[in-house]
Amino acid sequence: MAWIRRVRTASGATAVQIAESVAGRRRIVEHVGSAHSEAELGVLLERARALLDDPGQGVLDVGVEPMPQVARLVGAGEGTLFEDPAAAGRVPAGRVSATASPLLFDALCGVFDDLGFEAVGDETFRDLVIARIVEPTSVLDTGRVLRDLGRKPASEKTMRRTLARCVGRGYRDQVARACFDHAQSSGDVSLCLYDVTTLYFEAEKEDGLRKVGYSKERRVDPQIVVGLLVDRYGFPLEIGCFEGNKAEKHTIIPIIEQFQARHQIEGVVVVADAGMLSASNLEELDAAGLGFIVGSRVTKAPIDLESHFRWYGDAFADGQVIDTITPKTGKNAENDPMLRAEPVWDKATHRSSWRAVWSFSRKRFVRDNKTLTLQANRARDVIDGKKAVKATRFVTTRAGTRRLDEKALARARSLAGLKGYVTNLSVDLMPPAEVIGCYHDLWHVEQSFRMSKTDLAARPMFARTKDAIEAHLTIVFTALAVAREAQNRTGLAIRNIVRQLRPLRSATITINGTTATFPPEIPSPQQTVLDALNPRRSQALSE
Repeated sequence: MAWIRRVRTASGATAVQIAESVAGRRRIVEHVGSAHSEAELGVLLERARALLDDPGQGVLDVGVEPMPQVARLVGAGEGTLFEDPAAAGRVPAGRVSATASPLLFDALCGVFDDLGFEAVGDETFRDLVIARIVEPTSVLDTGRVLRDLGRKPASEKTMRRTLARCVGRGYRDQVARACFDHAQSSGDVSLCLYDVTTLYFEAEKEDGLRKVGYSKERRVDPQIVVGLLVDRYGFPLEIGCFEGNKAEKHTIIPIIEQFQARHQIEGVVVVADAGMLSASNLEELDAAGLGFIVGSRVTKAPIDLESHFRWYGDAFADGQVIDTITPKTGKNAENDPMLRAEPVWDKATHRSSWRAVWSFSRKRFVRDNKTLTLQANRARDVIDGKKAVKATRFVTTRAGTRRLDEKALARARSLAGLKGYVTNLSVDLMPPAEVIGCYHDLWHVEQSFRMSKTDLAARPMFARTKDAIEAHLTIVFTALAVAREAQNRTGLAIRNIVRQLRPLRSATITINGTTATFPPEIPSPQQTVLDALNPRRSQALSE
C-alpha cells in the first residue's frame, strides 16, 4: 500500500513524500519535494496524487517525471503526518492564470537606470521607452505590451498626459544631459557624427511643420526632417526636427548650436557627409571654434587636383592619398597648378581655402565605372527612344536633338575611384589617414537611424501637433540610447536580445486556494546576456 506523507522539516518547510508499507514496515518510495508556501504545497500534493493515480504516465504539465508503479492506499493513514487521498478529497488542479516576461523588462530597466534616465522621475515615461524597444506600437496598444512584460500599465489617458509632460517638463533636456555624461565618462565627445533623415506621416495635408519635401524613402507624404548627433560609436547625443522641406545643409548649425548651448562645450570635431557641404556652414562651424570633416563632391576634384592632373594625368595608385587645399568658394590662385608639390594647408596662409584630402581606391574605381556604364546605357536608351524621356545623366539636347554627352562621361570616368574630404584641421592635428578614418565612422550614425526606423519603428508617425511629434522623438531618442547601450554591453543586436529574453516567462499559478508566481528556468546563454546587461546586479546576486 502507498500513501502521501506530509512532514514538517526543521527549516519550517513541508516535505511531501510517497510512502508504502511492505510486510509491516514503512519506507519512503519517493521524495516529491519541499513546499515553503501554500501554493507550492498544493503543487506538490497534486503532483503526488497524480503519481498515485497513474504511475505509468508521461511527464506532467507541472514537470513530474514518471514514477515506478506503487499501490494505492486502501486503509487509513498514519496520524496527521499522512494523508489518505480517498478521505481527504482532491485539491482542484492548478491553473496558470497569467504569464509574463519580467526578466526582459527588468534587464532593460537596469540599463535605463544606469544611463541616468531615472532622474526624469516618471515611471510611465520609462515604461513607454521600454515598450518602444520591445515591441513598437501605438499608445493605445502599449498597455498590452507592458502587461506581457509583467507591468501594470497606466491608463491610455495617463500615457498621453505623460507625452504632454515630455515637452512641458523638458524630459529631452534631462535625457540629453544624461547621454552626454555617459558618453563623456565611457569615452569622449571630441568627435561627433551628424546626419539627417526624414520621417513621413499618414496624413494628406501639410501644415507648418509637416511638409512635402525631398524624401529618402521617395515618398510624397508630408514629412519632417530629423537631425541626429551621435558620438563616434553611434551613441545618441542630440536630436532635433525641422520642416519637411528644409534642406539638409540648413539643419546642422542649429543642432550643433543647441548641443553647445546645452553642455557649454567647445573644441568638438563634427563629421558630416557631403550634403552638409556649403560655404556658410563651414564658415559658421569654423567661427564657432569647431573642427569639421565633411565629404567633398567629386566634381570638385578637377580644381583641387589640377596640379596632379597636369603633371601625372588621371593615373592614381590604389590607396594613394593627396593632401592639398580646396577653394572655399569658386576658384582662387592659392593652389598653383604649375607647381608639382601640393600646398600644405595653413589657416593663416590660405585664408580663402580649406584643407582637402583626396584618396583613390581601386575597389571604388571598379564600382564607380560599373555605375557609369549603367548610366551611359540608360542615356543611350533614352536617346534611342527605348525608355521614357526624363532627366537622365549624360543626355544633352542640341537643336532639339538628344545626344550622348561624351565629354561629361569621359570626365566622370577620369574621376572614378576618387573620394574627397574637406576639413579645417591642420595636418599637425590630424594626419590624412585619420581624417579619412573619422569620416568612415559615419556608418555609426547611419546605423542609429536604421535602428530608430526599423527596430524602434519611428515611422510612420501618427502624431499631429508639434508637441506630440516632439514627445514621440523624445521617446525614440531615449529608446535608441538604451538600445545602443544594451548592444554595446552584450555584443548582440537589440532584436536578438529581445528574441532571447522575451520567451523567459514567469507563470502565475492558482492552486490549493492560493495564487503564486514562479520564475522561469534560465538557460546558460540567456543568463550570460542578463549578466552582460546588468553586471552590477549579477555581481550582487552572486555575493
